[in-house]
Amino acid sequence: PKLKPHITAMRDRLATVLQVQPEQIGIKATTNEKLGPEGREEGICAYAVALLVQ
Repeated sequence: PKLKPHITAMRDRLATVLQVQPEQIGIKATTNEKLGPEGREEGICAYAVALLVQ
């Protein structure tokens, strides 16, 4: 699915849940350049990365 139209809403919702500013959330959507099941549009994958600082 195309995520670009939804990124702002996703960022706002995550910021609310995590109690941070929306500017502190980064969301990037990309393709796998036709590699693997994701690139052939047979599946999707998601990665989450968190930077924790005291």
